[in-house]
Amino acid sequence: MSSQRFACLPSRMTLITFKTRLKGAQKGHSLLKKKSDALVMRFRSILKVLKESKEKMPDEMKKAHISLAYSKYHAGESGLAFAVQECMKQMPLRTRIRQDNVAGVSIPVFTRGEPPMGTETGMGKGGEQIRAARDQWQKTLAVLVTAGSLQTQFMVLDAAIKVTNRRVNALDKVVIPKIQNTLAYITSELDELEREEFFRLKMIQKKKKELAEEELRQEARLRQQGVDAPNLMDMFNMKDDDVVA
Repeated sequence: MSSQRFACLPSRMTLITFKTRLKGAQKGHSLLKKKSDALVMRFRSILKVLKESKEKMPDEMKKAHISLAYSKYHAGESGLAFAVQECMKQMPLRTRIRQDNVAGVSIPVFTRGEPPMGTETGMGKGGEQIRAARDQWQKTLAVLVTAGSLQTQFMVLDAAIKVTNRRVNALDKVVIPKIQNTLAYITSELDELEREEFFRLKMIQKKKKELAEEELRQEARLRQQGVDAPNLMDMFNMKDDDVVA
């Protein structure tokens, strides 16, 4: 039983302290439960979009590679290489990151920046196919950035949900029952002390009553003998000069 409660000295102050701790633990359990529900709700919505994005990725990659093959066929290796070298003179594609807050948990959100302006590839030597391939690859990159952002959010939320659920279970299965057992122990000990105090007072009253009855009997016996009886209670209360108080 001692392992299922906190070690403490049973007193009124301790009882009040543990009652306050119990209220705090119950409030914390309620808040963490709401946080867990909010995280699970966001987790499920992200999981749905992530599934759709991953299912879409193979088709986008297939289209991008087919468009690249078309551009190679129409423009040739040299024409495609020249177009790629011209594109490299511009700022490459970048992603932006921002922090989103879900029930106190920060999750990163990646977004694709503005694509660079396309270079003039001309109408001849497969210029149209090169522009189509470029547009298709930019579309594919957008899908990849979205999938990567959702995958990162998925992992962060999954870890946060596990930590929150462990805390909820610890409060529900360990801390709160332990505090309740401690309160029950303190209450039982205080009740036992009250019963002992009540019994002690009853015994004191009984002893005083017996002393009073004995004094009355002693007075009656001395009166019959014609002697003034001293008060026994006064004798008990008399101060002895030899005794230093």
